[in-house]
Parts: sequence; C-alpha cells; structure tokens
Amino acid sequence: QVQLVESGGGLVQAGGSLRLSCAASGRTFSSYAMGWFRQAPGKEREFVAAISWHSGSTFYADSVKGRFTISRDNAKNTVYLQMNSLKPEDTAVYYCAADPRLRVGLDYNYWGQGTQVTVSS
Repeated sequence: QVQLVESGGGLVQAGGSLRLSCAASGRTFSSYAMGWFRQAPGKEREFVAAISWHSGSTFYADSVKGRFTISRDNAKNTVYLQMNSLKPEDTAVYYCAADPRLRVGLDYNYWGQGTQVTVSS
C-alpha cells in the first residue's frame, strides 16, 4: 500500500508559477513510477506528466509541455510538479498517482486526495 498526500496548490495569477509536492509513504517509493493528473470542473480527469522510478524517463501532455516539469527525490519520498507560465485553463484539482509501471493512462494503482490550483486571468 502507498499513501500519497499532495500539497502546494493555491490561487495564482496567469503567468505565475506554483510547485506542487506529493509526499509518499508506505511501500518503497523509489520502485514506483509517479504521475500527475488533473480534473477541471465538468471535465474528465486527464494526464499531465509522469516520471519513471529512476527519473530517467519523463512524459508530458502536449498542453503543458515546456511549461511544467516533473521531478522526484527518492530520498525524500516526494515527487514535484513545477508549473510555470500558468494559464486560466490550468485551473483544476491536481492529483498525484503511483504505480509500478510507467504509463500515461488513468490506471494507476494509488491516488492522492488532490490539491486545488486556481489560475486567475
């Protein structure tokens, strides 16, 4: 079992930055691929970014490529999402997820409770 807790969300103006964190506990964090997803009101949850257990591979949704960066610190059992040049359409609840396999779909085994990000225009 892996427990995930996101933090770092908030209200920011368009063009601003936020860094989300996801702290993991439970089974060996370093053996899991990690992903970030988001869900805006009235929309389906969507993939944002993912990183392999050794940080050697990263994937991004086209909508965030060049603006968001996913990283992890296995010594701290934490994965990060640095979000720059934020746009109002980035407004959503952001979730982190963990799975033994790196993937971009929604079928991750473990999910956090989410953190709200609101970008004002």
